[in-house]
Amino acid sequence: MPTATGALAHNNLPVNTVTVADLHRAAWASSLGSALEYYDFALYSLASALIFGPLFFPSSDPNIALLASFGTYFLGFAVRPVGGIIFGILGDRLGRKLVLLGTVVLMGIASTCIGLLPTYQTVGFWAPAMLIFLRLLQGLGAGAEQAGAAVLMTEYAPRERRGFFAALPFMGIQLGTISASVIYYILLWSVEDVTKTWLWRLPFLLSVVIIAVAIWIRISLKESPQFAKLEAKHQVSEKPLQNLLSNSMRNVLVVIGLRMGENGGSSIYQALAVSYVVSVIGLKGPIGALCLVCAACLGAITTPLAGSLTDRFGRVKVYQFCAALQLLIAFPVWWIFSLGETVSTVIAISIALSCGVWGMFGAQGALLPELFGARHRYIGVSVAREASAVIAGGIAPFVGAALISWATANLGSAKASWIPIACYLAVLTIITLVATFFTPETRGRDLEDPRDAGQEELPEENFS
Repeated sequence: MPTATGALAHNNLPVNTVTVADLHRAAWASSLGSALEYYDFALYSLASALIFGPLFFPSSDPNIALLASFGTYFLGFAVRPVGGIIFGILGDRLGRKLVLLGTVVLMGIASTCIGLLPTYQTVGFWAPAMLIFLRLLQGLGAGAEQAGAAVLMTEYAPRERRGFFAALPFMGIQLGTISASVIYYILLWSVEDVTKTWLWRLPFLLSVVIIAVAIWIRISLKESPQFAKLEAKHQVSEKPLQNLLSNSMRNVLVVIGLRMGENGGSSIYQALAVSYVVSVIGLKGPIGALCLVCAACLGAITTPLAGSLTDRFGRVKVYQFCAALQLLIAFPVWWIFSLGETVSTVIAISIALSCGVWGMFGAQGALLPELFGARHRYIGVSVAREASAVIAGGIAPFVGAALISWATANLGSAKASWIPIACYLAVLTIITLVATFFTPETRGRDLEDPRDAGQEELPEENFS
């Protein structure tokens, strides 16, 4: 039978092969988990920008309601490092498959339950309290889902095509974003005020379908070949978090830097820009959903393309190019938003998200797992990704909403807030560009190496 990777024989240890069918199943399992995470992400982004304010945080001042809505959005990011630590430790001790099953179930249940919540008008302050609780559960599950998908596919994939295959789960981002955006587009197009009907619940309730399919595929998935080999050689780390903190802080900081422009840019365009063009500029109709649908369709091409290009030109060069592109277009894109023209707004946000943000995302698919040693790879990617998610993606829409309020008070118009928001995006992207010059090239790296990329000495670790 053809294999996607070679046999994992070691001295008389059992052979663990990965067939082409196994590789395809792993790609689907990872992609559907990512689809659920980013279905929830896009869904919550759109709901925070468009409907959660009046439903859960009613206020006479719409800016205050928007700030409160984005505040719950941030809380989901704030708890993600906790989920990253918990599930990251379990992923390095118990295996990738088990943890990926747990995270997809947790995220899916939380998202479905949001669709069952009573509103502020019905139960008062209990409504936002329950929304916050479910958002925290979403964040806990999401804290290790994307990291696990990236690690699993990187460890499954053939070395020479690792960048391409590791980017495939990130296409789940586009699947989730397209699904959420299409549903919102239909709802907002057909209903004048969706907050006054039960239909706002429907997108959240549909999460249960993705859960069922993802669980069905993941149950039959084989364990990662690299983790199976660690188990066979009795080299599974007993204390992966301690080992990470002792030996890997340099690469953790590198990943945080790499993610500032990518994750911050993602939140700025998917949540804040939607709110800006609808609430501030006043574009009518389901323009926000339409923007994300078009961007995601284009991103479904650029994400695997970026991953494939890293196999040819190197991870760091492709990442630098996408970050530089995002910096170059930041001010023109936000200026276009301020003009209030529907077609140009859709084109601008599609290019900004698909080529800049999701180009970096595709490039980091294999890069992040390759930066860390075999025995603490899951926890390394989880902690670094989710720490950056708090300080970049989670807080970005909240900061942006505050900038809108500041511009209203100090510049005489909320419309003028595009200038400080573009400056904010530029700063995040510059941090990422600087980080790329401290990032070791990892293309073709041996994933069985216990050392981190760029590390000379063998780390001291604890084994079970």
